[in-house]
Amino acid sequence: MKASRIALAAAAAATLVTSLVSAGGTADAASNAYSKRVCAHAATGYAACDARVRTDSNLKPLATQGPTGYGPAQLRGAYGITGTGAATTTVAIVDAYANPNAAADLATYRSTLGITALATGQFTQMSQSGGSITTVGADVGWGQEEMLDLEMVSVMCPACKILYVGANSASFNDLATAVNRAATAGATVISNSYGGNEFSSETSLAASYNHAGVTITASTGDSGYGAQAPAAFANVVAVGGTHLTLSGNTRASETVWSGAGSGCSSYIAKPSWQHDSACARRTIGDVAAVADPATGVSVYDSYGSTGGNNWYVFGGTSVSAPLIGGIYGVTGHGSPTAATTLYTHPAGSLYDVTSGSNGRCVHGKNTTGAYLCTGVVGYDGPTGNGTPNGTAAF
Repeated sequence: MKASRIALAAAAAATLVTSLVSAGGTADAASNAYSKRVCAHAATGYAACDARVRTDSNLKPLATQGPTGYGPAQLRGAYGITGTGAATTTVAIVDAYANPNAAADLATYRSTLGITALATGQFTQMSQSGGSITTVGADVGWGQEEMLDLEMVSVMCPACKILYVGANSASFNDLATAVNRAATAGATVISNSYGGNEFSSETSLAASYNHAGVTITASTGDSGYGAQAPAAFANVVAVGGTHLTLSGNTRASETVWSGAGSGCSSYIAKPSWQHDSACARRTIGDVAAVADPATGVSVYDSYGSTGGNNWYVFGGTSVSAPLIGGIYGVTGHGSPTAATTLYTHPAGSLYDVTSGSNGRCVHGKNTTGAYLCTGVVGYDGPTGNGTPNGTAAF
């Protein structure tokens, strides 16, 4: 009888795992936390946003009337960020489509969580052509991504100007056009919380992610080990993800988030500042921050929600990329080679993440490449050179 109950429990667990995977959902066994993607996986030549929303076991998003995830005091405290940035620095967010409630929702997030209200002209939006954002179509999933990005930049760089550029579609061509638009519009930092499988013609788009005087961050992905663009481009700061635990408003520990992307590019040459041995081309990533939905962040988004429950908990490297972008905003540092300082950072300016894994990256007795998917002392793929401890590395 006992054996039968065990077999039934195992079968039920297997059924749950199968249904979660088919729906783009995952379960964190240690915390009993469930999450799912807010954007579907994309076909070649297209990107998907790298945001995950916390859900119940049936993959229904957990929407509440107030914030329940990590907020500004916790995130800034965890990473030792004390500066607020300057109005002379513009941090741009590039995503596909546009959230029609963005301005109002961003104002609500900032007021509820104690961030200084937006000054006149501090937040602007435009299409990839530079025209009105109202010409860009709306999408619920990408709209949630937009709010996550805008709010995380607000957390780290509350005094920075924020520019949103909405691409007409999720094609890499349109997204690259939107990145170019953000650069010509005066952005010092451009954050990109999306990605897709690498493809042979991606090198033709790399120039769009390389602008003088501009730092560009990109999510490494939410599907574990495996390279994706634009994180693979040599002139971006590729941002991985961690599971972050806190003691009050300070960092207690971090491990590799199992979903964080990493890997070796199939097409992009190795930058001169990377010297790891197991990857002949560009190695992903460079740096990391919290991304596990089980230790996720509060996000306010009213578009598509019902009943006034507009607060969610989000994870994914869509959290970490704009957080790191906001830190570059605090420093005012804009450079297409910004990642180089992460490899020559002052002692103690990054926390080394030395445990956890995002998948299998070695075979048989070959262990030389284990760092590509496993947290180790020093550089590793899922968390790069570590997570922020102040702004000195940026």
